[in-house]
Amino acid sequence: MKRLCAPAAQRNRGPILEVLRRVLPASGRVLEVASGAGEHVVFFAKALPDLVWQPSDPDPAALDSIKAWTAHAGLSNVLPPRVLDVARARWAHSIDPVAAVVCINMIHIAPWEACLGLFYGAEVLLSPGAPLALYGPFLRGGVETASSNVAFDASLRRQDPRWGLRDLDDVVREAGLRGFQLAEVVDMPANNLTVVFRYMN
Repeated sequence: MKRLCAPAAQRNRGPILEVLRRVLPASGRVLEVASGAGEHVVFFAKALPDLVWQPSDPDPAALDSIKAWTAHAGLSNVLPPRVLDVARARWAHSIDPVAAVVCINMIHIAPWEACLGLFYGAEVLLSPGAPLALYGPFLRGGVETASSNVAFDASLRRQDPRWGLRDLDDVVREAGLRGFQLAEVVDMPANNLTVVFRYMN
């Protein structure tokens, strides 16, 4: 199995970890949605050993890479990756409840239904007060965004018209419909954000 590498993961994993240290519970199981190559989950699992990490992805190549990274790191607190497509209805009903959900760089490289499905499933999986943390580039209504984000959004939409940077106001509104309250928005390097919700129902 081949370990895939994403240069962006090497750059952003440290800043993301600093936010996760603050917002994740001290122990319990964390579901990472759209784990990709698996570089983030092994980095977080090594730094936060009291948490058990459940990686997931719909792509078979990504699942193989996650397994390879986990074996390479020799970590016992990373579970075998799950095949998971949050755009599919009732995806969360096959998963046991978790203490937190983390999703990095997914909602802009997926149909809008994936963002909606993420909140629908997280509502099933999380207890009151539990966090859902999103990371990536966003548009912000009424706030001028970086020119690089505008160009990135255009390039994504050329690849697939269903893709594109999501307006944070739209994401917050949909989250609220599923019982999530915006807890904080953290400015990150390279014009990205970490957006932390808490399940309040």
